[in-house]
Amino acid sequence: MDSADQLTPQLTGDGSFTFYSQAFGEAFHSHYGAHQEAIGKFVYSTLLPEKAKQGSVKILDVCYGLGYNTAAALETIWQINPDCQVQVYALELNPVVPRAAMANAILQTESLRVQTCLNTLARDLEIQSPGCRAKLLVGDARQTLQTVHQHQFLADAIFLDPFSPPKCPQLWTVEFFQVLRQCLHSQGCLATYSCAAAVRTGLMEAGLDIGASPPVGRRSTGTVAGYALTGCLALSPQEREHLQTVAAIPYRDLTLADTAAAIVARRQQEQKCSTLEPTKIWKKRWLAKNAAL
Repeated sequence: MDSADQLTPQLTGDGSFTFYSQAFGEAFHSHYGAHQEAIGKFVYSTLLPEKAKQGSVKILDVCYGLGYNTAAALETIWQINPDCQVQVYALELNPVVPRAAMANAILQTESLRVQTCLNTLARDLEIQSPGCRAKLLVGDARQTLQTVHQHQFLADAIFLDPFSPPKCPQLWTVEFFQVLRQCLHSQGCLATYSCAAAVRTGLMEAGLDIGASPPVGRRSTGTVAGYALTGCLALSPQEREHLQTVAAIPYRDLTLADTAAAIVARRQQEQKCSTLEPTKIWKKRWLAKNAAL
C-alpha cells in the first residue's frame, strides 16, 4: 500500500466511509459502521465522556488509520468540555492512510475544530494548538510505542485498533500488551473491538483485568482492560469458558521484532502441545445450550 490511489472509500452501514487494505486483506473498519464503531467500541468504552470533565485527557491511539477514533474522542470531549486539554499519541504504520482520509474528506461530518486538528496531524505529524497537543508516530507500532513509554506517557484511554489477530498478530502479543500496560494510567482504560480469547488471555497475562464492552452492530462484544475497571460488562459464562480452550493460547513475541509468520507458527505449535479443551467442543456445547433456550 504505497499510494493513495489504492485507498478507495467504501461506504459502511452507518453512512460513514472506510478504506480496504490490500496488504492485510481487510477493511479498516467493520462494515456495520466506521463512525459507530469509533463511538461505541472506543470512546464510550473508555469512559471519555466522564473523563472530559476532569479538565485534561491523555489518549494513546494504536493504529490511527483514518483517524476515526481520535476524531470521535475529540468531538465527544469538547462537546462536554470545550476547554479540556487533550494530549494524543497516535501510532500508524503508513502515513498515506490518514492523508488519504483527509483528501477524501472522510471526516467531513466532524466539527471544523476537529477537522482542522486532524488535517494538521496528517500533514505535519504534530499538533500544537490550544486545547490539543498531538504526535503521529509513523512506523512499526512495536517500536514507536517504546517512544511513548520513554516519555513516561500515561494514557487515560488506549484505543487498540489493529487489523485482526490472524492478519496482524504482531500487535496482539503478550509482550506488546505489557508495554501498553506501562503506558496506561492506573485509572485508565484500554478498549479494543476484539473479543478473541487469545487477546483476552494475553491482556490478562500482561497484568490487566478485563471486561466486555457492548456489541456495536454485531452480536459479539468488544474487550476493555485496565487496573481498576468500572462501568464495563462482566464476561458471560460462554465467554469465560472460551478462555479455557485452545483458542485462548495467546500470541507471543519475546523480542518485539518477530515476523507475523513466526508469531503465528509459535502459537500453533503451542496449541498442538496444549491439553486445553479443543475450541470446537466448546463451540458445539454452547450451540446446543443456546438452541435449547
